[in-house]
Amino acid sequence: MAVAGGFSNITKVPELRRRILFTLMIIAIYRVGVFITTPGVDRAVMRSIVSGQGGLLGLFNLFSGGALENLSIFALGIMPYISASIIMQLLGMVSKQVEEMRKEGEAGRRKLEQYTRYGTIVLSGFQSFGVALYLEGLNDADVGGGRFGDVVANPGWGFRLLTMLTLTTGTALIMWLGEQATERGIGNGISLIILASIVSGVPSAVSGYWQANAGDIQPLTVAMLTAVMLVSVAIVVFFERAQRQIPIQYARRQVGRRIYGGQSAHLPLKVNMASMIPPIFASSLLLFPTTLANFNVPGMATFAAHLNRGDWMFNVLFGSLIIFFCFFYTAVTFQPVDVADNLKKQQANIPGIRPGKQTAEFLDRVLTRLTVGGAIYVAAICVVPSVIAQTLRVPFQFGGTSLMIVVGVALETVNQIEAHLITRSYEGLTGPQTTRLSGRRA
Repeated sequence: MAVAGGFSNITKVPELRRRILFTLMIIAIYRVGVFITTPGVDRAVMRSIVSGQGGLLGLFNLFSGGALENLSIFALGIMPYISASIIMQLLGMVSKQVEEMRKEGEAGRRKLEQYTRYGTIVLSGFQSFGVALYLEGLNDADVGGGRFGDVVANPGWGFRLLTMLTLTTGTALIMWLGEQATERGIGNGISLIILASIVSGVPSAVSGYWQANAGDIQPLTVAMLTAVMLVSVAIVVFFERAQRQIPIQYARRQVGRRIYGGQSAHLPLKVNMASMIPPIFASSLLLFPTTLANFNVPGMATFAAHLNRGDWMFNVLFGSLIIFFCFFYTAVTFQPVDVADNLKKQQANIPGIRPGKQTAEFLDRVLTRLTVGGAIYVAAICVVPSVIAQTLRVPFQFGGTSLMIVVGVALETVNQIEAHLITRSYEGLTGPQTTRLSGRRA
């Protein structure tokens, strides 16, 4: 009853109601664009090719919400934007100019966002050219012209340039839609677009499983798959909400006749600091062998073929990349030295730890231990459910990666809605007695 009452409060806040409706409109526009095919491409042939392959191709099609099999204007998805964002964060470690822009506040943030947009356009142009070459290559391949028909009706530089223009524009439009949903919607615009892409594939996956078994559903297989998904959801919720609370003590100081400080607080460190970025970036990086194979780089065609099969090589490489990017992204986004310096400027310290260098070393040691557990969790939740689904021979692409993204984005969205409700003197979605999502105390 408390949860139902919390959801009913949404309709009582006009601004929140407008934000939710605006977000739904953005998602609807994105879903319409998924079905607009790139000029010069046979959608039916491409759908037959993608449906017959799993592994990396199926995973990328899942992230794009079926845009790849439709060869739509949104076929590249939001991956170029994510890659550009990570590249800008890496530049902050080696470029003093980027680091200075980060410290300029709102003006610096806007400059970095503008550079990220430029980088997205460049990456989209490069990847779209690789996609055009890949589509032309399918005409002569066994999976293309030899089985289903020609994917591209009129290959050549005209088709390549038109594909580059179309796919790059589509990615720019997705980026703009995500930013609009973040500013004028309920937030997390890019994440919500990825969420909509993944969830949209659930009905077709269930229908495919039904057709593959000719209506003869195996109860034991369905029960085992359901149990794995429920356990995976519980694990994701537990680890995404898990934090290490580091106590912080502020020094007391006297200004005139008043005494300030002397308070205690906590510095929260999440177990999974990298959130959903490692699996998304790992899957995006695994697309490069296919792109290089289109440029006839020696050995890349064989390597890309192994990745597309989705066998043990793909799972091992995917899990290893996830663990690497968990440590890498955490090291980029959280700087113990900067945090220690900020605490020292605020005349705050961790009890038992001297300010400055020792505080930075302590934070780095704690963060490394947390990241070990978080990286193992992310790799396991992304690989193990998919392996179980393959073992049970279930043609179901809704694996651990997509499950973690869906649950993580859902938790963030609920927190955003709850924050809007609380600021207007309403109880949150979980009611006055439940505090798990918001972390409040009744």
